[in-house]
Amino acid sequence: MKNNRATLEVIAQNVEEAIEKGLSDLGLPRDAVEIDVLDEGGSGILGFGSRQARVRISILGEGEDQDLEETQTPVKEANPDETLNLVEEIVSELLDKMNLEATVEARYGEKSDNLPHTPILVDISGNDLSILIGRRAKTLNALQYITRLILGKELEHGIPLSLDVEGYRERREQQVRQLARRVADQVADTKREQALEPMPPNERRFAHLELQDETQVYTESVGQEPYRKVVIHPSK
Repeated sequence: MKNNRATLEVIAQNVEEAIEKGLSDLGLPRDAVEIDVLDEGGSGILGFGSRQARVRISILGEGEDQDLEETQTPVKEANPDETLNLVEEIVSELLDKMNLEATVEARYGEKSDNLPHTPILVDISGNDLSILIGRRAKTLNALQYITRLILGKELEHGIPLSLDVEGYRERREQQVRQLARRVADQVADTKREQALEPMPPNERRFAHLELQDETQVYTESVGQEPYRKVVIHPSK
């Protein structure tokens, strides 16, 4: 759904200038975005009532809907250390464009047998970075997706990558798992289904994983993004 994409609205003297400015700020090519002209602007009459152009730039393929397991067939290989350095450079440059000062450290996660590439974990640390997380981690997920796009273009293949700010994702995972466990116990006792709050796909996954071996309850995701949520049912 389009309104789930990360978007950027840009105002400039004309439409083309607004588009060029937005693409430059995002560091993305034109074919990686969808552009909506919200206002073509106008010169007015005798210089009065003039308006600037305004466009909305939507990143194609919402990053929140991509799991870490998603990747593409490799085309060329890169030196592991060079890849980590490249990731750090990309994220640092994006943060600089957002006027945020932070330390960026990239490292490799655990290798999985069903993945052709080892996941890369990126830790961002600094002072007062809550704005980088955003409501329900929407800003962080958008930054993660943009980083994946740029990195994939540079390497000519995708790599599973996860961005975290001051350990936010780890804390959030524990919160979701604890919530799922608590609600599951209630469902098992009352034999009545309960729904968790709407969550992005990566957080819903934590709830499913936490309860996947339970015999008294089972889980499913229902609804449409961004209001899709996990429902915990009593086993029949």
